[in-house]
This record gives sequence, structure tokens and C-alpha cells, in this order.
Amino acid sequence: MIAHFILFVDDQSDATAFFTEVLGLTPRLHEPGMTEFALGRDSILGLMPRAGAQRLLGLKDPALLSGTGCELYLSVDDPAQLHARALAAGATELSPLAARDWGDEAAYSRGPQGHIVAFARRLDNR
Repeated sequence: MIAHFILFVDDQSDATAFFTEVLGLTPRLHEPGMTEFALGRDSILGLMPRAGAQRLLGLKDPALLSGTGCELYLSVDDPAQLHARALAAGATELSPLAARDWGDEAAYSRGPQGHIVAFARRLDNR
């Protein structure tokens, strides 16, 4: 099974530039209407313009896609480094890197398109 996580974005080019800078990855697919990053062997991050999603889903009311929020929680080797790169690329810090009560250390930011992005790593062997 491969997991696709698709974020609806207002500006595909800006969102692509942000995630390229933060993740240090080149998109595996980048064409009008969809950008994809391979996050690992079995997961893909997709960026789809809201207008395209509206057409694809046949929605007459664009408000049905407004406010669709998410949290992209990425387990990485160096969350401090990726969090710093996100801030340098235009994200706003929501919470600095800190130990969390579920056993991870995580830092949270809000990307330029409004999505919450967390970079985390496990602190113990729970």
C-alpha cells in the first residue's frame, strides 16, 4: 500500500517552492494541477490547486474546499534542521522543538499556504 497525502493549495508554484526548500527534495512529478514528492518508499506528498480540486470533485461551491485543514506530521532524523529550513522558507513558528508527552520531540510551523507542518523524532523506545 502506498499512502498519498494531498494538500489543497492556493498557489501550486509557491507551495512547490516551499516544500522543495524545506524537504530538500525535487518533485517526482510537477505539472499543472499536481506536484508530488516521494517522502519514502510508500508515501507521497501531493500539492493540488484548490481550483483543480473543485473541478475534479465537481463542486459548484468553492467554499466547500475552504478551511480544509490538516497537519503534516513528518518523522525525520533532524527535526530542528527541517523546522529551521521551514522558517527560513517563509513558515511561521507555532511551537518550537520540544519534548511532547507522547514520546516525540516535535516543532510546529504554519506554512505560507496555511498548512500545519510538524517535524518530529522519537525520544524513547515506547
